[in-house]
Amino acid sequence: MARFMYTAKDKEGRIRTGVVAAKTSDEVVARLRTLGLGVVKVEEEKRGIRLPFGGKPGAKDLAIFSRQFAVMIEAGVSLTRALEILSEQTQKKKLKDAILKVKHEVEGGKSLGEALKEQPQIFPELIIQMVTVGEQSGQLVNTLKQAAIFYEKMDSIQRKVVSAAAYPAVVFLVLIAVTSALLLFVIPSFAKMYEEVGAKLPGPTLFVIGISHFFQRYILIIVAAIILFIIFFNRFRKTDRGKYIVDNFMMRIIVFGPLIKKVAIARFSRTLSILITSGVELIQSLKITGKASGNKVIEKGLESVSQKISGGETITRPIQELGLFPPIVVHLISVGEESGRLGDMLTKIADFYDDEVDTTVATLASVLEPIMIVIIGVFVGGILISMYLPIFGLAGTIK
Repeated sequence: MARFMYTAKDKEGRIRTGVVAAKTSDEVVARLRTLGLGVVKVEEEKRGIRLPFGGKPGAKDLAIFSRQFAVMIEAGVSLTRALEILSEQTQKKKLKDAILKVKHEVEGGKSLGEALKEQPQIFPELIIQMVTVGEQSGQLVNTLKQAAIFYEKMDSIQRKVVSAAAYPAVVFLVLIAVTSALLLFVIPSFAKMYEEVGAKLPGPTLFVIGISHFFQRYILIIVAAIILFIIFFNRFRKTDRGKYIVDNFMMRIIVFGPLIKKVAIARFSRTLSILITSGVELIQSLKITGKASGNKVIEKGLESVSQKISGGETITRPIQELGLFPPIVVHLISVGEESGRLGDMLTKIADFYDDEVDTTVATLASVLEPIMIVIIGVFVGGILISMYLPIFGLAGTIK
């Protein structure tokens, strides 16, 4: 039987929440109605989301937060009660604590947008601005629903990128493990055997044995150097300059560069679209979009675009001058700007590049598999063949 989380109202209008075991959601609804409760929401418990440890919430967490918040407000639940219920439904400690702090700020008289602004490490600027605009325009439910859709799309894109990178990453780790085992344990046995028989070794065999001896002698230094490199690289990547260099490099590499660029364009378009359609002014939207892009190259570029728009230019020319976006994207932005439908046009661009990401991921999966098999064959097969060459030579001498 599955477990279902429910939100319901009793006869006095108080909100009740809980978790019940049942075969279907309809069964849960029927049970609640027999108890005289009005059902607000029933959904299957997602164990993958209810994590018992802390950490900054990801796109999926924010999507669930926004969606559930919108549903409860639409059902007539007060802000403070809705926040209390949301805090009870998450076991991610940092998110739970942040929601409770927001609840206390709202109870103290602050607006929801102001309260969210007090938790910048948990709630992104995008959702803060959307909530602020939604409160001011009386469209809070709609803006929360838009935020939920946005973060659901972002989560989907992240999953696609991870799936594209997972296979080559696993194969690469296996290749390192197998090669290391050969060099440290197998090759020395061959080397000892050839030394005992006094066999004359060909160049490839001597080369592999030399590498094996080097690994055996300096293995601790090599491991220490790799660990230090990873530590310093991670620290460097956290700096603005380091992140810019890494992001710029990643967008230019042969295999994954096009995919990373398409993901960046899709994220840029969807973020800017949802901010503009929510009523956030353009310059502020560009600044938020840059920070939300997760790409320092695009963030720096959009800072430049914002400055030029502040100076009186339209968005099209500065975007074109960046050289980061394909001509079709620039053209569609121009059309959207001229027609007064920039938000709608950006949504179309985002949808198009979402499809492009799907196609690229599928292509990479079909192309990388044979390539990785060939790479493993060349490395492992080359090592083994080089070690058997003296045996082949000995067999030829006997004939």
